[in-house]
Amino acid sequence: MAAETVLSSERLRRARFAVAAVFCVHGAVTGSFATRIPWIQEHAGVSAGQLGLALAFPALGASLSMPLAGRISHRFGARTALRGLLALWTLALTLPSLAPNVWGLCAALFVYGATAGMSDVAMNALGVETENRLGRSIMSSLHGMWSVGALLGSAAGTVAAHLGGDARLHHLIAALVLTVLGLAFCQGVLDPAPAEEEEAPPRFALPPRSALVIGAIGFCAVFAEGASLDWSAVYLRDELGGSAGLAAASTTAFALTMAVARLVGDRVVDRFGAVRTVRVGGVAATLGGVLVVLAPNAATAMAGFGLVGLGVAVVVPLAFAAAARSGPNPSQAIAGVATITYTSGLVAPSAIGGIADATSLVFSFGLVTALSFGLVLGAGVLRSASRTATAAPAGTDAAKSAGPVG
Repeated sequence: MAAETVLSSERLRRARFAVAAVFCVHGAVTGSFATRIPWIQEHAGVSAGQLGLALAFPALGASLSMPLAGRISHRFGARTALRGLLALWTLALTLPSLAPNVWGLCAALFVYGATAGMSDVAMNALGVETENRLGRSIMSSLHGMWSVGALLGSAAGTVAAHLGGDARLHHLIAALVLTVLGLAFCQGVLDPAPAEEEEAPPRFALPPRSALVIGAIGFCAVFAEGASLDWSAVYLRDELGGSAGLAAASTTAFALTMAVARLVGDRVVDRFGAVRTVRVGGVAATLGGVLVVLAPNAATAMAGFGLVGLGVAVVVPLAFAAAARSGPNPSQAIAGVATITYTSGLVAPSAIGGIADATSLVFSFGLVTALSFGLVLGAGVLRSASRTATAAPAGTDAAKSAGPVG
């Protein structure tokens, strides 16, 4: 039994590394795309307004496709499904740069978003499965690895753009490299078999009620994150007279704060639990929002944005973990929460802009502050999940009863 326990622990450690690497690959695709948007806009000959329309299509594609991920995983197996969906996502990176006009770009970004969403659900479901079998929190660090991948992809894209490289060639090379890496890493992830009594998920279904409640917490966090990422630089420049360089630095600092907080967040969750972590994070994000709204200078506002990033960083990973434990079909529940959070990320930038036009940017961030306080009030919905987060350690009978692993 001891030898079997050690072997199981080693297998789980390899699986954790593999799924973390998958998250990193997924993030690298996003980072690679984002840095070449100006090139894509110029190549397709689209205006700023047309580009804004096109950039709504990834979220639309993701929202419509994510409910399908559970069915695909049930039909082909978790590992095979992840392998196929991740490959489709990495290869979809080549499509936007090939678009000849705005309608081609919309179509390309719809496919890009659809493959992103389905692979996102598949890898999060396997992340939660790995977390359950390890018996300790890892979801925060997995999302931290996604942020690391996005930063790496952005760095490579920045170099390619600086050298004046054609985005079609850049994205083709990046897609091929990331596809090979993704397929290799997928070999190491767990491959849990569904329970014999488990029915196949429907081809398409509305999110379960539990996912709607948990998704509301994710909505608040992603709204605050999206608003801060997209508008912090504008806020510092227009409201506080910050320089262009300082304004740009605020966005980078916010992204780094999020990444670091997620990488170390699992230790905090294991120590204090999901509910307390989100509640304290909500307090930090609310205080950050207050600092932003009342900031007399750029430095104070940057500190406020940093607190917002620190406060919301681990909420979405914990929401995914809670959703997976909230019902009999983890992929369907995760898809529900993911759909809500993607919608929040789509709504936030335009909502902040619309409110700012009608009132002021300061008033807009008052809304962000109120939603951040919603994390304090709503953290309790994660309570049932936090109680099951400490699943049986690897090698115990409880862990083995979770189902066979490839």
